[in-house]
Amino acid sequence: MTLKECFEKNGLCEYLTAEKEEKLLCLCRLLLEYNEKVNLTALTELSDVYAKHIADSAMILPFLKGVKTLLDVGCGGGFPSLPVAILNEDISVTAMDSTKKKLDFVLYAKDRLGIKNITVLNGRAEELCTDGKRESFDAVTARAVASLPVLCELCIPYVKKGGVFIAMKTDEKELQTAYNAAHETGAEFEKSVLYKLICENEAAERCIMTFKKTKHTQNKYPRKYAVIKSHPL
Repeated sequence: MTLKECFEKNGLCEYLTAEKEEKLLCLCRLLLEYNEKVNLTALTELSDVYAKHIADSAMILPFLKGVKTLLDVGCGGGFPSLPVAILNEDISVTAMDSTKKKLDFVLYAKDRLGIKNITVLNGRAEELCTDGKRESFDAVTARAVASLPVLCELCIPYVKKGGVFIAMKTDEKELQTAYNAAHETGAEFEKSVLYKLICENEAAERCIMTFKKTKHTQNKYPRKYAVIKSHPL
């Protein structure tokens, strides 16, 4: 399955131009080359990268209408941040991760592909949420980084009032446990969209959940990670 076929099967063709397709193909090749020296992904086949990294990342684009600033918490090797930056140049994307070697790849890809609308932030989400970054993003996303209640406390403090936290998961099993964490940090559950990600040899279950920021987050959040993990909201 080619990248274009992958986008067609997943209903994403409206976002793909010839120029963007070429950049995404180059990104996939760079990822697999770089992965030989630095472990960024368990995927080794291009068709898997097309579906499980590129198309999967692109699935949040319908949720980013009107968004000008996006923070990707725990971006790893740059997913969804790199594909989003390529597919929507109007969004200023910040890729955050605590592991510098992963962000090194994001910067390498940015330089090689000439991506102008992405920056990186090295550190832990609970430690970087200070003046200047706190409540400064239209949208914040996280892709399978931690449990949903933990993600709410880590991510929602970065969202502007009126903005949105977008959680990318495989299902909505954790949703019931996250209502209080979202409410405590200033957001309310908005909607959940279940879908199948069409891959080469399977249809993988996926879920996107959105939380609307309705009030300012108290300064005591996020707490230290050990506390968040042992006593989730």
